[in-house]
Amino acid sequence: MLVETKQMVPITRLQKELTQTVRNLSDSGEPVYILKNNNMEAVLLSYQEYEYLKEIQEIFEHLEINNIVTTRLENYNPSKNVSWAKIKGNS
Repeated sequence: MLVETKQMVPITRLQKELTQTVRNLSDSGEPVYILKNNNMEAVLLSYQEYEYLKEIQEIFEHLEINNIVTTRLENYNPSKNVSWAKIKGNS
């Protein structure tokens, strides 16, 4: 992944310039990559971008559930059903 250097901020500088960094983020919409010991440690995103990513994550979860249900239905055999009474031990 390519990241522009201007979007990278050492954590010590971020501590001093947090308000301005958040303003810049709000204006540009570009994420801020936070460095700790010259390694990427975190990413600061706009709220809109965060919400968008959460929605995408939810869609992927729904697709995964759909795939699991579809696979189980393909292998479903009603003759192997066990009645609730039998499970409770009434039959």
